[in-house]
Amino acid sequence: MTNFIDLTGQRFGRLTVVSRAESGKSRSARWNCVCDCGVKITVRGDGLRSGRTKSCGCLHREITRTVNSKHGMWGTPTYKTWAGMVQRCTNSKNPAYKNYGGRDISVCERWDNFENFYADMGERPKGFSVERKDNNGNYSPENCVYATSKEQQRNTRKNRIIKYDGRWQCMSAWAEELGIDYDTLQRRLKHYPPQFAFNM
Repeated sequence: MTNFIDLTGQRFGRLTVVSRAESGKSRSARWNCVCDCGVKITVRGDGLRSGRTKSCGCLHREITRTVNSKHGMWGTPTYKTWAGMVQRCTNSKNPAYKNYGGRDISVCERWDNFENFYADMGERPKGFSVERKDNNGNYSPENCVYATSKEQQRNTRKNRIIKYDGRWQCMSAWAEELGIDYDTLQRRLKHYPPQFAFNM
């Protein structure tokens, strides 16, 4: 058997060597280790001794996370909202891209930076998501608010948006505000303009 240095019990970075493992194709000694995070991993001895392997991978992820998100909000609901917004507008492989980037909807240059998005929008309330006031407009401080799912559904391209008394709302929102049955209002609008249909 080729001579090797027994590493059992030794610690390398976040890894503690538990036992020797079967050698790989290279015949280099391999070791079963336990990471501080609890993950078990098998690594080559030369990687441990040289310092190339210091964890199961969690250390690299933490460093990357710190470098990419100095704001400390990586993984929070607000950060996920921002990241999802950017993905929809820039990543052609994103399932929602066709309805956003595919329609030339973009994120303003200021919001390329998460810190600026957070400064303008603040913490995302529970149950809310970012909504564009103008459904055909871009993501920007002037055109975005946090809205509930119900509010967002009312602002889709499928809804009929009606202007009345200087304000734009979908028909269901007008029906709710005026206390008129939706189907009744729909029938009225087939024959009369809003200023009459809303006051009959």
